[in-house]
Order: sequence, then C-alpha cells, then structure tokens
Amino acid sequence: MSLAPDVLHIELGERSYPIVIGGALLADAELVTRHVAARDVLVVTNSTVGPLYLEQFTASLPGKRVHAIALPDGEQHKSLEVLGRVFDALVGARLNRDGCVIALGGGVVGDVAGFAAACYQRGVDFVQVPTTLLAQVDSSVGGKTGVNHPGGKNLIGAFHQPRAVLADLETLRSLPPRELIKYGLIDDAGFLEWIERHVESLAALDTAALVHAVRRSCEIKARIVAADERELGQRALLNFGHTFGHAIETAAGYGEWLHGEAVAMGMLLAADMSRHLGWLADADVQRVHDLLRRAGLPTTAPAIGAARALELMGMDKKVLQGRIRLVLLRRPGEAVITGDYPADALQRTLQRHFEGGAA
Repeated sequence: MSLAPDVLHIELGERSYPIVIGGALLADAELVTRHVAARDVLVVTNSTVGPLYLEQFTASLPGKRVHAIALPDGEQHKSLEVLGRVFDALVGARLNRDGCVIALGGGVVGDVAGFAAACYQRGVDFVQVPTTLLAQVDSSVGGKTGVNHPGGKNLIGAFHQPRAVLADLETLRSLPPRELIKYGLIDDAGFLEWIERHVESLAALDTAALVHAVRRSCEIKARIVAADERELGQRALLNFGHTFGHAIETAAGYGEWLHGEAVAMGMLLAADMSRHLGWLADADVQRVHDLLRRAGLPTTAPAIGAARALELMGMDKKVLQGRIRLVLLRRPGEAVITGDYPADALQRTLQRHFEGGAA
C-alpha cells in the first residue's frame, strides 16, 4: 500500500500535534525521526504486534538509544500491574525527562504507554503509532490514557496529549469496523450513510475505503477534542455506547468481549433507550442493528442482569451527583449527553437487553 501521507492537526495551542495517515510510515526513517526528537526512546508494544513490526520500526530510529518492552496482549492486561512493568522499563533504561515513550500497538498499548508517559518524572514526551483500525480512528487521538480497575473500566488515568500520531494503514489487521459507526451516528449523518454503503469494503480492508474512513473519523474527533480537550462538555459525546459497553466489559471479564464489540452493543442499547424516550423511530433502531450485524458485530447482550449493569454504570466517569448521564440520539447524526430521563426508561432498557438478551 503506497500512499502519500495525509496530515491532520489537533489544535490545542502549545499542545497541538499532527495526525499523519498513510502507507509504509513505519519504514520512513525521515518521517519517524521528524516526530521523535528525543535521543532516548522506550518503545512499548505487545506480544502480538512486536514480532510483526518492532524490528522494522526501530530501524527507523537511527542514532537513537532505543529500548523496548512487549506487554501481554489483551484488555485484561490493561492494569496497574502491567503499568508497573512499563515504569520498571523506563527506570531500567534510565530515561530522563527529555526521553520519549512510543506506543506501537492497539488501544491497550496506547492507553498504558500514554499513562506511563504522563506519570514518569511528571510527564515525558509520547508518540502514538496505532496499528489497529480502532486505535487509528479513536483511541490514539485525544490524549486519554489510563488503565482499568476490577471495579470499572478506565477508572485510573490522565489526559496526556501525544506529540504526534503516525497511522500506518499497512499495519491494519483488525476485525470489521467498530468506532467508525459511532462517528456517523453522533455527528455526521452523511458519513453514516457512506458507512452503510461501504461497510463490506471496510470489513475487507479496502484501501480507498480505509483512507476515507480513517481521515473522516479523525477529522470529527479532532474538531471535538480541539473544542473540549478535557471532556468538560461536548467531547463526552464521543462516549456514545461506552457507558453501557464498559458495564459489559467489566461484568463479562476484560478480554471476554473486545472493547469494540462491547461499545457496539452499547450503541444499540443507547439507540433502543432513545426509542423509549420517543426520539428515534423503530426503523432508526433497526438501522443501527442492521449496520452492526453487517459489520460482524454483536447485537445480543450478555445476560449479566439489569441490577449488575446498573451498578457498574454507576461507576462511569460521566456520573454527576449520583445521576448516570448517557449519550443518546435525538436522531441519526445528532447525539446529546443527558441525565434528564425517566428512571424507568433506563430500567426497561437494561431489563430488555441484560435479562436474557434481546436480538
């Protein structure tokens, strides 16, 4: 895949940074070293991505003192224990405050490496090199870092913006698209229609479809993050499907459901609750259901029980004054975050989907 790099920018004043999208970026030493100024580098990867790309990527860092650590693969390893291994590697490499942490992998690697960079010596440079579609269009952009806790998803973390995001489309080895659908539903009805027309091409990792989808998703997120870096307002809309989805991940056990699968299921629950509130028609919810099914994503929730789901949703970071705020749909392409809904509407949604599952 030979593609001229396409560059977007997250505009955050002195914390602004580029998102570079293209092919063969990992092998482009001039490009990589342009965005990695530090002499001393720790590359954080995992046991799946490392054997595929670590040697190629480190060859693009000539003249630098490069150390690497490979973490175990999987959401269940996004923990304080594994974070400690990264700190040990940083200390062992004797990185100082002018060093740089590079995340080479998917969302778990990016979140753990970014959190380590935010904390080590009170903050060192950080570069994201996402290698999955999910990471390229979502988790690598915006500066959210952190780890899970047995009591809830992403409860421990920090905002720490990367110096750059290098999205090499040749590394894509992901399952069918997940977060792409979210952006269309919350912000861009036209993009949603485009996804519906091209979902099979995206699932097949068609180059032209990927280029458009990654760029458009990053454009939407870049605009929202630039307006609300620390999620005090509209950035919370990016959590569409996450409050329900995080409950699924935690209850089912991290790793049993992939993050994208849980969020996809959460989007369907959010759409169904929007229908309970009279905002969406039956046909709108069926549209979400059908799109998820075509993308190979689940449309039946695990039977974790409504009470357990509600308990876990109560630990979500969007809870204010004991009220669970949800990202719901006024219509396809327009989302709202609200805690102003009848309690029985949430209860009916949870019972319908978590008490045995609803197709």
